[in-house]
Amino acid sequence: MKKKIYIAYTGGTIGMQRSEKGYVPMSGLDALIANKIPGHMSANMPDYELHEYDQLIDSSNIIPENWLTIAKDIADRYNDYDGFIILHGTDTMAYTASALSFMLQGINKPVIVTGSQIPLSEIRNDAQDNLVTAMILASHYQIPEVCLYFNGRLLRGNRTSKLKATGFDAFDTPNYPWLGQVGIHIEINQSALLPPSSADPVFILPESYRQWRVIPLVLYPGMPAELIDKVAELDTKGIILQTYGVGNAPDNDKALLKALTKANERDIVLVNLTQCIQGRVDQSSYATGFALADTGIIGGYDMTLEAAFTKLHYLLAQDLSVEDIRKKMQESQCGELTC
Repeated sequence: MKKKIYIAYTGGTIGMQRSEKGYVPMSGLDALIANKIPGHMSANMPDYELHEYDQLIDSSNIIPENWLTIAKDIADRYNDYDGFIILHGTDTMAYTASALSFMLQGINKPVIVTGSQIPLSEIRNDAQDNLVTAMILASHYQIPEVCLYFNGRLLRGNRTSKLKATGFDAFDTPNYPWLGQVGIHIEINQSALLPPSSADPVFILPESYRQWRVIPLVLYPGMPAELIDKVAELDTKGIILQTYGVGNAPDNDKALLKALTKANERDIVLVNLTQCIQGRVDQSSYATGFALADTGIIGGYDMTLEAAFTKLHYLLAQDLSVEDIRKKMQESQCGELTC
């Protein structure tokens, strides 16, 4: 029997067309795909259903509530298709892929987020290859997790960051191997995949997914302690502090450390991530890391900012205590960190 996949078109460059103000999302992608990528041209091409969202979004406009909409869309149709593709803009694609990985845990079918840097409507584009390959991956390979496919790279969704603004090879997972590489042949790195679940997935999808105040801050030389104090006063639920090296901050800045301690005592979840593209937080390596740990901030290991941000939202949307959230932030839920 021919495989059938579900494609959710949320917006993004892949379906955009030119306007006087630059590229804008446009409806009618289904007809464009049928014209540019006729399914009868290859026996490997699966049948598919494309659902075009009523409100197409440039991914710069994505908010956390949109993640829940997409996750529910996939969950509601999980038993009806062999695989799933989410067409999405590149600017926040890594955030959405990370968010979906937490809400769609335990899947045994591929969920692949993809898009392009040039619209499918243009003669020269990367959209056609990304879409065709994602369709083949979603229909013919056992990939039991949420992935991001782009420019020959199959990547774990919650390990991915966008590292290049305009390159076709825009995405990578600096702290985790690729799940697959596509050239003449499709090579899947089986050892890097999550193990398939022996049971049907039980999706944890909250009724609402409000935009919790989770605020990333980049540490810089001379950062005033008042900045932490002001952020803590904004009904903030989490602060992700991107620190130096393996998780270091100035241990001689007593005001900054005191501000972090006060934020922790207000039940704000504090997470320490490194500013470095590669590497992990180890708060025991230097005295400056120890000083941070004493404030109550927890190490985020090698999580990306996108993974930490979306994971905190996911945990905050559940009925969990602050201590439970702090504990789970340091545990791998679906391959997002290496302890």
